[in-house]
Amino acid sequence: MHSLPAIRSLGEKLAPRLGEIRRHLHAHPELSGQEYQTSAYVARVLSSLGLQVQEGVGKTGVVADLRGGDEPRLAVRTDMDALPIQEGTNLEFSSRYPGVMHACGHDLHTTVGLGVAMVLAQLAPLPGPVRFLFQPAEEIAQGAAWMINDGAMEGVEGIFSLHCWPALPAGTIGIRYGGLTAAADDLEIVILGESGHGARPHEAKDAIWVAAQVITTLQQAISRTHNPLRPVVITIGQIQGGRAGNIIADRVELRGTVRSLDPATRADLPAWLDQVVAGVCGAVGARYDLTYRAGVPTVHNDSRLTQLLESAARQTLGDDQVVVLPEPSLGAEDFAYYLSHAPGAMFRLGVGFKDRPNPPLHHPRFTVDETALVPGIVTLAGAVCNYWST
Repeated sequence: MHSLPAIRSLGEKLAPRLGEIRRHLHAHPELSGQEYQTSAYVARVLSSLGLQVQEGVGKTGVVADLRGGDEPRLAVRTDMDALPIQEGTNLEFSSRYPGVMHACGHDLHTTVGLGVAMVLAQLAPLPGPVRFLFQPAEEIAQGAAWMINDGAMEGVEGIFSLHCWPALPAGTIGIRYGGLTAAADDLEIVILGESGHGARPHEAKDAIWVAAQVITTLQQAISRTHNPLRPVVITIGQIQGGRAGNIIADRVELRGTVRSLDPATRADLPAWLDQVVAGVCGAVGARYDLTYRAGVPTVHNDSRLTQLLESAARQTLGDDQVVVLPEPSLGAEDFAYYLSHAPGAMFRLGVGFKDRPNPPLHHPRFTVDETALVPGIVTLAGAVCNYWST
């Protein structure tokens, strides 16, 4: 096992270079599935370290292998894509591309992944091989599946990842055992009524009124039909319907997202939703079509790998810099797809500034305290080095 203080020393020496990398990536964001320049840049850095690099994995992803001893192979995954948001930070290195911004910290994630590769390359040979996955298209929850389909998880028996968290101050590591993020599914409901004149509503079946009842009933029924210790969140984020102010609508489309933490609860949700909607529509003679699409499952952290992350953070940063998170997030993360192929663990990397407000993820003014880079790198590198010794 390599000395964890030595790992921290290596990370600190790399800090100026890592800051340059992060600012370059921030200024040149690319949307999901379009990370061509980002992946080329990442591949050049990794190749300069002597790693075996494959480009075009998962369309625009990069896989790099650091040779160590025999199997098992351990993986470190970071994501690269940006969001369709106009940046409002006024930073010197703000996005050069109108309407595209690293508003979720993936520029920082990518830099941390490169930093871990830099540190571990200097510590080689390691007891086992390490694979670095630089993933595209996390924001549209497709990149992980693309990478897996191209063989990125072949031979991998454990995987680590991270996500920045502005609610935690920079230098802090957030650890969570068990469920970290929610499953996120898509919901579409089409309400079918009968059109008529706005002056004679009794002669029609008002799809807008029925849709309103469906939305209200769903929100009310959650609290009385589901275990409150196994939360479900249904958000209808889009409504379309109607042709004119004096015409009763005969069709309304509702689209939304369904978030849940408990797998058994999630499995029951399609039938429960259908029952509720059928009851509302049946009472007034309306019809409906309901489509439920299963999306990203929950991220459930493996206990052993989570303990390795926690131990590495405590040994390199100190106990006061490690927070055991009491609650999961109802946000979603396609890192979950890797966990059907190997156990894994993700931690929260504090990136918040201590002396000013911190806008949330996906906000036009979101930014990070770059002093978070070294804590993220040494936590991951330390956990990797400890993997084979436990």
